[in-house]
Amino acid sequence: MPAADKAFYVTTPIYYVNDAPHIGHAYTSTAGDVLTRWHRQRGEHVWYLTGVDEHGTKVERAAAAGGVSPQEWVDTLVARDWLPVLHTIDAANDDFIRTTSERHVLGVQRFWEVLRENGYLFPAPYQGFYCVGCEEFKLAGDLVDGDGEFVGHKVCPIHGRPVEELEEENWFFRLTAFTDALIAHYEANPQAIRPASAYNEVMSFLRQGLVDISMSRSSVGWGIALPWDPNQVVYVWFDALLNYATAVGYGEPADSELGQRFAHTWPADVHLVGKDILRFHAVYWPAMLLAAGLPLPGTVFAHGWLLVGGEKMSKTKLTGIAPSQIIDTFGSDAFRYYFLRAIAFGNDGSFSWEDMSARYTAELANGLGNLAARATAMVGKYCQGALPAAVQIGPAEQVLIDAAARAATGADACMLELDFAGGIAEVRAFVELVNGYITEQAPWVLAKDPANDGRLHTVLNTVCESLRIMAVLYNPVMPKAMSSLWEQLGAQQALGHLADQRIATVATWGQLPAGTQVTKGEPLFPRIEDVT
Repeated sequence: MPAADKAFYVTTPIYYVNDAPHIGHAYTSTAGDVLTRWHRQRGEHVWYLTGVDEHGTKVERAAAAGGVSPQEWVDTLVARDWLPVLHTIDAANDDFIRTTSERHVLGVQRFWEVLRENGYLFPAPYQGFYCVGCEEFKLAGDLVDGDGEFVGHKVCPIHGRPVEELEEENWFFRLTAFTDALIAHYEANPQAIRPASAYNEVMSFLRQGLVDISMSRSSVGWGIALPWDPNQVVYVWFDALLNYATAVGYGEPADSELGQRFAHTWPADVHLVGKDILRFHAVYWPAMLLAAGLPLPGTVFAHGWLLVGGEKMSKTKLTGIAPSQIIDTFGSDAFRYYFLRAIAFGNDGSFSWEDMSARYTAELANGLGNLAARATAMVGKYCQGALPAAVQIGPAEQVLIDAAARAATGADACMLELDFAGGIAEVRAFVELVNGYITEQAPWVLAKDPANDGRLHTVLNTVCESLRIMAVLYNPVMPKAMSSLWEQLGAQQALGHLADQRIATVATWGQLPAGTQVTKGEPLFPRIEDVT
């Protein structure tokens, strides 16, 4: 956990802007959004960063093929595709960094000047392999034999295409100077790389020994020029990784607003990345920071891939699905819920329309949605819309009171560990328990005899109080639906804004005052007839 005066700082990868975002990108951004919303509801100051990487060979070539300048190309992609998707998935990010922005360019140039002054850069020829798809220098051991049309070629295992052979005069970063320091850091801080499989992968790579790596390119024009060598641009990854620091004010005067933000925010607490870019974030990036004398991030968390038909989500292989294709059918809340509920964060997971439809119907429409609709309708029908007081708290109600406390504590523990599926499961178990309670208590039967009014009122109060707790605990995951539920319960007027409710006190029973106006609104999760 960050110190009390430090922001909880979470970043997504800086997404490469050469094509439109697919649900693999949205998955990472959703995870970061849920994590930061949860920490906000814990009362912490949070900073959530996402953004796009706009330099490199892919962009340069794509722009040339489109007959426009690289800047025109990236401006169009950012405005048309990347910024709108954040709205589509309801991301509440605090900043959006572009690597073409002046603040980033100046910060990158300053950083590499510092590393040069510190003696960690040197000029040398580079000869070897380069994957344009990955924008990555490749070692021979990284490549595999091609098949089909690429038989006889060495190809990138991720993109399945031949790599290019380069010969350039570049500047190199003394990565070898940090092998022992990185090994020692990770041995002392195993939580710095998660999950355990990612930690083991990085440690194995480090123990094989590092080699110095080219930090510039002389054959690429679209990038950030080295201030001491205008014929070279910063290698795109060594430009992009720095966004995490430049976005929060690296290189700015300490007494400036951005300089103060850097002091209050750095280092990042969690870098969320896909497992295919783990090496950049857990080897090259911390080595760069050590060379600059900066603190290292708390955790690099490498999640798995989203698979379609057994293959990683990819525009190259035509398996990319736009987030809007799913959200237009199920809504953003269900999108957020499904991908964090159905896939253990850190593992690969397969997406299918059938599985999403089944979970949406069973867990959201028939589960939480139906519970909310029944409860609010019965308060309207039997109590004229005014929440009744609970007058006969008994063993059945105590079971729910105890379960609410367990759900809040359990969900909090899971979310802090980035176990989103586990956190959602804690709340879902509470939802199922309350659904069972309302079936067993049968308030529609109690309502037939005025002698049962005390019991009826207790049951309705108990269910609405349970829904209040669910709204708070599920708010980071499904903010639109939970805001609607909050309004239907009358909690906005009685208790204030949903986002201001705190995880630590959510399970304190009896917060909804008797007399609160409860109204049955539109279904939280409308039934979907056909998803084909």
